Amino acid sequence: METPIIILLILSVLSGIIFLSYYFSRKKVIIRTLSKIPQKPSSSLKTNELSKVSGRALHIEQPLLAPYTNRPCVFYQIKIQQRVSTGKSSHWKTLVEEEKCQDFFIDSNGDFVIVTPANHPKNYICYLVKDKKQSSGTFNDPTPKFVSLLKRYHINPETYFGFNKRLRYEEGVIEIGEMITVAGIAKWKTLNEPLPEYPYSKIATLESKNKQKLIITDLLEVLPKRHHK
Repeated sequence: METPIIILLILSVLSGIIFLSYYFSRKKVIIRTLSKIPQKPSSSLKTNELSKVSGRALHIEQPLLAPYTNRPCVFYQIKIQQRVSTGKSSHWKTLVEEEKCQDFFIDSNGDFVIVTPANHPKNYICYLVKDKKQSSGTFNDPTPKFVSLLKRYHINPETYFGFNKRLRYEEGVIEIGEMITVAGIAKWKTLNEPLPEYPYSKIATLESKNKQKLIITDLLEVLPKRHHK
């Protein structure tokens, strides 16, 4: 086989791998899935129907605090990685990958929906925009705030010889009041006690059921156009 043909085949295979990795990334899968689910006002949700609601996230209990930024939130994802060398190559090794969430409301134009994500067993898939990042390296000293975070997770920012480790950190959150989109199976529940500014005796919930998990994201691409800034 001639060399140009071999090169073309290799390039075709590499292009295919890159395309498939992109097409089946969590972000793209969530965007495609949500595009097929009808957007409904929470007051129009029907029991046992797969539905999608967009609105502002509100806390039910004491909010979580994001590890680096201390932003009050109902959901956060973080990742800490270190660049490590293995012979002639190097790669990013994940040291910490943490995800925490709590029950929360979605305020959709004054109508409320309860969302109850759980980790044991995990009943949701989620993609959060990673809008806060930090890094350190040989000529890039970590900030005191970054050092404090690393120590919290028992990570030494320096090597045995006193050089800065090459580290990076990313953080995504659902802040209180942030516009988000959630999809799930709709249910209606009776309230034992009334909620402030919510004069109704029943409230909608979005839940997982069998293989249908909750889908949670703060991607702007999936918000109704009227909510885009």
